[in-house]
Amino acid sequence: MRFGRGIWSRLLIVCLTHPLVSTHSNATRMLFIQLIMGVQNHGTNMSTDLFIRLAGGGLAGITAASVTYPLDLVRTRLSAQRNVMYYRGIWHALTTISREEGIFGLYKGLGACLLGVGPNLAISFSVYDTARSYWQLHRPQDSTVLVSLACGSLSGIASSTVTFPLDLVRRRMQLEGAGGRARVYKTGILGTFSQIIKAEGLRGIYRGILPEYYKVVPSIGIVFMTYEKLKQVLSKLDSC
Repeated sequence: MRFGRGIWSRLLIVCLTHPLVSTHSNATRMLFIQLIMGVQNHGTNMSTDLFIRLAGGGLAGITAASVTYPLDLVRTRLSAQRNVMYYRGIWHALTTISREEGIFGLYKGLGACLLGVGPNLAISFSVYDTARSYWQLHRPQDSTVLVSLACGSLSGIASSTVTFPLDLVRRRMQLEGAGGRARVYKTGILGTFSQIIKAEGLRGIYRGILPEYYKVVPSIGIVFMTYEKLKQVLSKLDSC
């Protein structure tokens, strides 16, 4: 019974945060790109265009992650529970963490998250846009579904490879003091990095990267494929 309740709590958080982050990131990305283009008197050269894509994607990711971060922390703690169910659900976790660790306890690891999510989305969007443009230039006859799926998967691999160590640090910091446990990492992001490397070696900062690839390859590919199809549908509706 406890197991089922924990599963449904985590699933509810995913359902609440994932559409918000994905939709908000894409919408905010376009807003930031338009703002940057408005203040930049840029031409059509590739380096300027790449900068705009990187900045737009990065700022969108930082904004979306900051809004939903407390729920992400709660999801991590609920997922880490095993035999003893210290947190009974989403609301109980939010109130318990706030009471025992202060309101800032809901934002443990936010620094690592922001350092990672900006580059993650910036790399993801820029790799996707660049790969898709290159593919369509050389093979314009290929299906847009195939192109967006493949380029999206590639962008997920690239972004995850670069930012995974920060994501690992974020998760370790989120679990600090959970359920009254003693703290292990007390010296911030750099201190957490150094302690992981000292205890687990360099491989430690990429512990769990393969499951991450298994997740992002299909999921990011499908996200971009759906994004492109929705753009086509909305474009046709606008033209009617």
